[in-house]
Amino acid sequence: MGQSTTAPYTKWLYIFIAMAVLVNFSGLFITIIGTDGTLYASIAKTMVLHHDYVNLYAQGTDWLDKPHFPFWVTALFFNVFGYTTWAYKLPGILFMMMGAWYTYLFARSLYNKEIALWAVLILLTAEHIVISNNDVRAEPFLTGLIIASVYHFYKAYLQNNYWQLLAGCLFTACAIMTKGMFALIPIGGAIAGQLIITRQWRQLFNLRWLVAAILILIFILPEIYCLHEQFDLHPEKVIFDQKAVSGIRFFFWDSQFGRFFNTGPIKGSGDPFFFVHTILWAFLPWSLLLYTAIFQFIRKGRKNVQSAEWYCLCGSLLTFLIFSASQFQLPYYLNIVFPFFAILTAQYLCRLTSEKNINAVRITQIIVILILFAVAGLVQYFFRPDALNWGTGAILIVLFILLLFLPRAITAKPIYRIGFSTLLASFIINLYLNLAFYPSLLHYQAGSEAAMWINKNNTAKLPVAQNGDIPYTMEFYLDQPLTNFNEGKTGIIPAKPFILYGPADVITRMSAKGWHIQPVKTFQRYFIARMRPAFLNEATRQKELTPMQLVIVR
Repeated sequence: MGQSTTAPYTKWLYIFIAMAVLVNFSGLFITIIGTDGTLYASIAKTMVLHHDYVNLYAQGTDWLDKPHFPFWVTALFFNVFGYTTWAYKLPGILFMMMGAWYTYLFARSLYNKEIALWAVLILLTAEHIVISNNDVRAEPFLTGLIIASVYHFYKAYLQNNYWQLLAGCLFTACAIMTKGMFALIPIGGAIAGQLIITRQWRQLFNLRWLVAAILILIFILPEIYCLHEQFDLHPEKVIFDQKAVSGIRFFFWDSQFGRFFNTGPIKGSGDPFFFVHTILWAFLPWSLLLYTAIFQFIRKGRKNVQSAEWYCLCGSLLTFLIFSASQFQLPYYLNIVFPFFAILTAQYLCRLTSEKNINAVRITQIIVILILFAVAGLVQYFFRPDALNWGTGAILIVLFILLLFLPRAITAKPIYRIGFSTLLASFIINLYLNLAFYPSLLHYQAGSEAAMWINKNNTAKLPVAQNGDIPYTMEFYLDQPLTNFNEGKTGIIPAKPFILYGPADVITRMSAKGWHIQPVKTFQRYFIARMRPAFLNEATRQKELTPMQLVIVR
């Protein structure tokens, strides 16, 4: 793959990139997955409804966990397009596409156009990237912002260009206002790691980096202002069961370093090997090649340190090691360094010349593809998604036929063939997930299902209350205010008559206590963020479901 990008197969790289983009957009209209997705959507919706872009509220209470930037962007889209599923997901996906563009620019600057195109393809087909473009949280924003920051800082260093430095600082500030100070780790790790390994000590202490630090601090002032207004000026507020909680301190320390040292208000329990096995599935279908690429890069690079680029390795591995040492770990945390992983994997594949190594890659990828299809087959056999229709089936069949014949028609070289076969396999698997599996799965997110039913059928515009479920899934999708109270009547109960949504057993107990209740509809609920085999198996699923009733209280 090291040949010129004028090779006949190059046009197919563009076609496959277009296909990869479409696959990543295929989850745009799928119901937002709770709890985090619907929580973030509800916070942005509240921003717009109250015309308040300073304070963050969840269910009417002060919310201090994530910074403001993704909510500001999402609120902008809600203002323009309304409170829809796609208006929530679209900005995150667009930032991810921006990340793909900057991955291309960075890889092309470091290597060549061919490697850059493959890096984009690898990034856009990495499993957790596709998942995150459906289950949108902060990571798609952060992934795009971080690789953009690194690219502009790289250009600022290379060209001594202060406009590039300014752009890098702006993207870095937005990344910090998306996730916190830990966003600096992959950015600083990439730039500083390159300079340290290549022993460019004078460049490491260049004045431009002090200017960058000052500019970043200036650019994050909107976040500091908002935190000061909502929290630091109000020590009487109870946050994390404490008073006098500083939002600014949380932003600079507790939200990130507090989690790392497990001393903050939000705690976890870490496993040093968590991300080692997480990458095995999260970076599929390229994960085994990634490990090989990193090993070979280090083995060859240490022999000629000055001729290698170390940005991608340092930016990704430093983040990997720090997150592995952290006490708070979630699978999607490492998405932010997937652009670096994609470039490392692409440069390895594009430089393969040994017939023995090419054959090893071919066998590895064939095994990976077979495993992916076997898992999808098991899901289809046991889960039986009802959203799998003839249209989706036809698309998958066409792609499978292309998988069998197209790579051979494009090129005669084995390494090219297996690369295109891997891409087509990824398209098939992810379209199956986004067009068949997830739409069926989301039927069991009863809160959003009930909200959409109420929107269509509550012609009398009765007030709506909820009891005994995660509130955000219903709150976002409901086209009217939602009241929450528990069985002990804690919370505000609407004036009767009103619509009540809650677990069937709770509704039964309330009826036994004298509530006048008229049953309307029953939904089946499962917390789909924590799927278990018993739920995925249609034969045993019913035992895992909780009946949720919609009733009118008179």
